[in-house]
Amino acid sequence: MSIKDKLTSRKFLISLATFLGSIGTSIAGLNSNNDTIATVGIVCAVLSAAIYAGCEAYIDAAAVGIGQNAENTEE
Repeated sequence: MSIKDKLTSRKFLISLATFLGSIGTSIAGLNSNNDTIATVGIVCAVLSAAIYAGCEAYIDAAAVGIGQNAENTEE
């Protein structure tokens, strides 16, 4: 999969939107002096990046497994 395909994938775009929304929440929390909202925004931003990385790792591992299964059936 090329970089262009990854950057235009729905998973990436949703993760990016979630990340930006979380950063916006953090900024709103900081501007209103609400530490709880700022902390929730930061945690959600980190989680959105971690979930995206986990999804990509799962898909890449599944693709490797499919490739190995195809090699085993050809023999």
